[in-house]
Amino acid sequence: MVSLGCVKNLVDTEGVLGALAERGWLVAARARDADVVLINTCGFIADARDESLGVIEEITKLKDAGRLRGIVVMGCLVQRLGQELVERFPAVDSWVGLAAPDAVVQACRHALDKPLSLSVRGKGEGVAATPSVCLPDPAIRATDRGPRLRVTPKHYAYLRIAEGCDNRCGYCTIPSIRGPLRSRAEADVLREARELIADDARELILIAQDTTAYGTENGGEPRLPGLLRQLRTLDRLVWLRLLYTHPARITDDLIAVLAEGRPVLPYVDLPIQHASDRILERMGRRTTRDGLRSVIARLRERVPQIVLRTTIIVGFPGEEDSDFRQLLDFLKETRFERLGAFAYSPEAGTAAVEMNGKVPAEVKEERLAAVMELQQQIAAEQSAELIGREIDIVVDGRGNDGEWAGRTVRDAPDADGTIRFEQTNLEAGTFGRALITDAYGYDLTGSMMEQEAEEEAEEEERTG
Repeated sequence: MVSLGCVKNLVDTEGVLGALAERGWLVAARARDADVVLINTCGFIADARDESLGVIEEITKLKDAGRLRGIVVMGCLVQRLGQELVERFPAVDSWVGLAAPDAVVQACRHALDKPLSLSVRGKGEGVAATPSVCLPDPAIRATDRGPRLRVTPKHYAYLRIAEGCDNRCGYCTIPSIRGPLRSRAEADVLREARELIADDARELILIAQDTTAYGTENGGEPRLPGLLRQLRTLDRLVWLRLLYTHPARITDDLIAVLAEGRPVLPYVDLPIQHASDRILERMGRRTTRDGLRSVIARLRERVPQIVLRTTIIVGFPGEEDSDFRQLLDFLKETRFERLGAFAYSPEAGTAAVEMNGKVPAEVKEERLAAVMELQQQIAAEQSAELIGREIDIVVDGRGNDGEWAGRTVRDAPDADGTIRFEQTNLEAGTFGRALITDAYGYDLTGSMMEQEAEEEAEEEERTG
């Protein structure tokens, strides 16, 4: 299995692997040891598409060399490009869009027992498919899943609470790929959370295209605060982290839940995308510069230890030098603890493709470099401020260099920084406290505290 793209794709991968494992398939550690290679693709932006296409090409070479019997490609890229991919990669046996795991299992079986003939049913009628392509309507895709074969370390897991999106931001292809918002029933989310905890997950990371939209389809009221309050009561849950929120939906009730403390972490992934009112309006973001400033102020006032991660897009159509200066000024003022940035990528079928004011590629790259240079400076200063402090951590495992590494409470997996530990006698999945001894860029070095010292530090923190 090769899984590309975001963690939402990763959850799809784990669901497919679970369905395959139930039917007796074994997962090989390397492509060259497998009978069938299954590739879960990403088609969100140009860089992701290029990566997916490169992996498909690499795997087809293994089949051409007689090392594989079958190749199945699934996911967002297939949903977007369909027949175009079939013509480009004739060695691939089966193409499946955002289908249910059972359809992918069937495709893997047929990759061995050709010829392939797939049909998928939904909305009361068959969905047309060529002999090797299955593209069901994403709007009928189930939001609930069967068993997952997790590929993350045992101590953390992603918990998807909704599928699809209704936001219709001007640059985004997600609604056309994954369909409209469909929130999972609270009982199903809680059931899966308990299953993940029973499988030794101690950190649950809530994901969706927009977690703050949970429950709002068909004019419904936001249900994320209530869901968080239910999840926080689960036994043996240590950390509960929130990703992919929308600034326009950060309510006082949600902030109140964050302020209530553990296991809900003081960490919010809050993609603002820009800080110029003119560009925010063109993007369809339903917020303003002052609105962003107000949300961030409320979060930091009521949750003093909060860590804010954001995402920025530079070079959106119509972005002038003055708009970009406003963005840089806002980032200097706000000093986000975590930040990722991307150059705008024109995507077919989005509103932005038709907009005037295209920004030259070299200008986009210059602006991207300026944002990242600023953030690197901010991050270095914030990391240096942590030296000598004690902070909650989790041990994730050994790095490629053999040293033990993990994350602080301020860091999400594969998105933020890491902490390297001075000790060598650690165990993956250990939650505790560490004394920060050094900082370099986005990352830290620390020394794990003894349990007795941890308890004293926690008591001191409680009593002030």
